[in-house]
Amino acid sequence: MSTPFDDARTALQRVAVHVIARARIEHSGRFSLRVTPGGFGTPDLGTDGRRVRVSGTHLVVESDQVGAASVATLAIDGASLAQLAAAVGVDLGETIDVGHDTPPLGDIDAPMALDPAGALELVEWFGQTAAILDRVLAALPSHATPTLPRLWPEHFDVAVEAQATAERRVNLGGSPGDAPGDQPYLYVGPWTADRPGDSDFWNAPYGAKRTFGELAADPAGVIGAGAAFLLDGYERLR
Repeated sequence: MSTPFDDARTALQRVAVHVIARARIEHSGRFSLRVTPGGFGTPDLGTDGRRVRVSGTHLVVESDQVGAASVATLAIDGASLAQLAAAVGVDLGETIDVGHDTPPLGDIDAPMALDPAGALELVEWFGQTAAILDRVLAALPSHATPTLPRLWPEHFDVAVEAQATAERRVNLGGSPGDAPGDQPYLYVGPWTADRPGDSDFWNAPYGAKRTFGELAADPAGVIGAGAAFLLDGYERLR
């Protein structure tokens, strides 16, 4: 049985891919997003400072254009995907593909359901992941040359890439879970098959993971324990 968190994850990923990422693709051909206040969205789309984002349970379209700054919001719960797309000005008739995990477009005229508690729980996790990655980025050595944190809509996770050694690159990030019933988790994903050190650390097919429950039980708290876990994985790869 799915939970409000599961349902929110499904609904918001659909919005992330088919509305928000589509807005960025139409502007630049790129689809990665960012963690933003209260949720996630695009970077600036052009010289008018236009941004499209989700804040909690609402779609937000804003512009910082000189002399014409504006903001408009639309509740996601009860709105159809077609209405959300119209508010942003994107064409759902255009084919979009952000990888094999691209969620189906579905019925664009059917009202969407978004549980407020589930939505807020999900965007809070994205905010925690962003704070964890900020700590990690501040602690990485200069040779790591990390990327900026990106939210990838096809996986609905937030991650950076970093160089551990000349031969080893690694993804460090956080996911809200991959299937109904999954907890959010952090992960260390080496690009190679190397799994140095204690084999118990490497507890996932792609590398290592720690669930939200495990992080929350740590005296250091989710952010402190999360940063320590990701840095531990990075150091093992060095």
